[in-house]
Amino acid sequence: MEQRLEQQQQPDQQQASLAITGMTCAACANRIEKGLNKLPGVGKATVNFALETAHVEYSGQAVSVEEMIRKVEQLGYKAGLKEERKDDGDHRQKEIAAHRTKLIFSAILSFPLLWAMVSHFSFTSWIYLPDALMNPWVQLALATPVQFIIGLPFYTGAYKALRNKSANMDVLVALGTSAAYFYSLYLTLEWAAAGSPSHGMPSMYYETSAVLITLIVMGKWFEALAKGRSSEAIKKLMGLQAKMALVVRDGVELSVPVEEVLAGDVVLVKPGEKIPVDGIVLDGMSAVDESMLTGESIPVEKKPGDAVIGATVNRNGSLRVKATKVGKETALAQIIRVVEDAQGSKAPIQRVADRISGIFVPIVVGIAVLTFLIWYFAVVPGEFANALEKAIAVLVIACPCALGLATPTSIMAGSGRAAEFGILFKGGEHLESMHRIDTIVLDKTGTVTKGKPELTDVSIEAADEATVLRLVAAAEKQSEHPLAEAIVEGIRSKGIPFSEAERFEAIPGYGIAAVVEGREVLVGTRKLLRREGIEFAQAEGAMERMESEGKTAMLIAVDRQYAGMVAVADAVKETSQEAIARLKQEGIEVIMITGDNRRTAEAIARQVGIDRVLAEVLPEGKAAEVKKLQAEGRKVAMVGDGINDAPALATADVGIAVGTGTDIAIEAADVTLMQGDLIRLPDAAAMSRKTMANIKQNLFWALAYNTLGIPIAALGFLAPWVAGAAMALSSVSVVLNALRLQKVKL
Repeated sequence: MEQRLEQQQQPDQQQASLAITGMTCAACANRIEKGLNKLPGVGKATVNFALETAHVEYSGQAVSVEEMIRKVEQLGYKAGLKEERKDDGDHRQKEIAAHRTKLIFSAILSFPLLWAMVSHFSFTSWIYLPDALMNPWVQLALATPVQFIIGLPFYTGAYKALRNKSANMDVLVALGTSAAYFYSLYLTLEWAAAGSPSHGMPSMYYETSAVLITLIVMGKWFEALAKGRSSEAIKKLMGLQAKMALVVRDGVELSVPVEEVLAGDVVLVKPGEKIPVDGIVLDGMSAVDESMLTGESIPVEKKPGDAVIGATVNRNGSLRVKATKVGKETALAQIIRVVEDAQGSKAPIQRVADRISGIFVPIVVGIAVLTFLIWYFAVVPGEFANALEKAIAVLVIACPCALGLATPTSIMAGSGRAAEFGILFKGGEHLESMHRIDTIVLDKTGTVTKGKPELTDVSIEAADEATVLRLVAAAEKQSEHPLAEAIVEGIRSKGIPFSEAERFEAIPGYGIAAVVEGREVLVGTRKLLRREGIEFAQAEGAMERMESEGKTAMLIAVDRQYAGMVAVADAVKETSQEAIARLKQEGIEVIMITGDNRRTAEAIARQVGIDRVLAEVLPEGKAAEVKKLQAEGRKVAMVGDGINDAPALATADVGIAVGTGTDIAIEAADVTLMQGDLIRLPDAAAMSRKTMANIKQNLFWALAYNTLGIPIAALGFLAPWVAGAAMALSSVSVVLNALRLQKVKL
């Protein structure tokens, strides 16, 4: 968090997202990442294999985006600015279609070779086999297009990797299939040189290379399908955007694409339509469904002066809205950007997989060579074909695809699912850190409470309550004090009409005095009524009780007679108590921090079930309190509104903003709870735990698969085609396991 704030302070610090094509495994991503990080001026580059993206933080004075793209292309891949690739969905569909076409072509040519291989076993000798399929020339004709047309990307990728003094999955596939193909070609030519005797057909391995390539292409197809599903959260968010907007320009109503709406434009929104941009209501009243943003199903009433957010749905009235934020500045656009950044970021746990994949391929090639030598010279001396088959199986079973997909697919699915619940993780590292939190510090105002005083209690002793409240509202209407505004709004909500005061006086430290409808009205503290000599002894008990509950009580006198009392408080949010109870059940200590006096703070804490309170803490002191807790060895999350709590949010292990997704809140925090209250806070911790468990499952099975698979293949218990099928299925199984997170219930 501190590093991010430092970067924001550097005016030259820039960020770029690149779309990369041509990566085949984690080793590719690792190589591109190392290459970009070596460029002068690049502060940090992270490459996401699953998303096919690179996120780069760099100094614009030292390096340009064009130089980064050239570096990626020099390493053998294609790159471009992600923003320029508008057709990401089309790109994904084209990729899926290309893999499907290759698979069909390869399967048609490989099937006869597989047929010949299967019918070759003694227990399958009953299967009919045309003699032509055993002819070496026929097998060569079937295998060659698969090897050099379908398999061309493997050769290209292997060449580029070796040219850059590294190795990847392509090297393993190219080595394994080429060994089988060229050895079979050698046997075919030897057979032809001997006069092509029909009784002495050689034992060829064309089916090994062809079926291997077919299975790997099938795995790539499944992988592309699964990766397409993993970006569903982004697609859903983008689908929420309105496509068109009805704009008033020079008195004329024009229907224009939402991208053409300018800040300051007046937009007409009819009932049932999506609000196209963020703005302020100029005219009209309506209920707006903001559930896409906050998760709250109850529509919010909007009137002139209220803010509205793009992609929310106007329910029942027409609105004229002045556009304030358009395009990439809207709240929804920011949310999409945060989710994309989170899905493209790298969690610390992924470094384990990166380190392994970086050295994995050279080690596997060494093991394959050693396997060949042991079999050829010791186990089955002189049997070249037998030894070669075992070496090929080792090369194929060891492809590190599953290892490379284990972490990023889980991060994509987990952060995407969290976004659907209104929980925005700003990066994979925060999704990982959240599950380690054992202490949560909650700011009181605006987090535990609503942050806006409300009229909570009315106790009128006069016979006509409505008359007294009418007089009080008219008197308080002249005051600019927040408590006065709360009283006026509370009385107005009761449907009581009121007029203007004829005379008004604010008495600092005491209250107000006014004349309304010819009657003298006083509203204020004990000191005010005592100064005026008005008796109110009967109200003392109720007043003390309200104050012990954290409320501010004010006495009312009309025509110099005590008339009653009203109380105002910053009311607790409806879901705060439930959220805090859930956090405590999970073993997380909850602490409340506030600048309010201790009596008020402890009253609020009792209401919501918080046992420990840090009261009378100034805003600049909140960060120091967080540091004290960290010094005790705690992992601390700070929850605030993302603006005045920024220092504490930055200091905490995880900073969490509770709000409506404003740009300040999103920038200030590692996590943003869009619903505007604490109910999603325990869900954020739960999502982190589930995602980390999923990542560990993936890493375990990916590592276990290679750890067990390599010795089994080296010992000769795996045919190369079986190894190829297992390798392809391992990648698919890892992606499918990660996609389970998209069905998580919170």
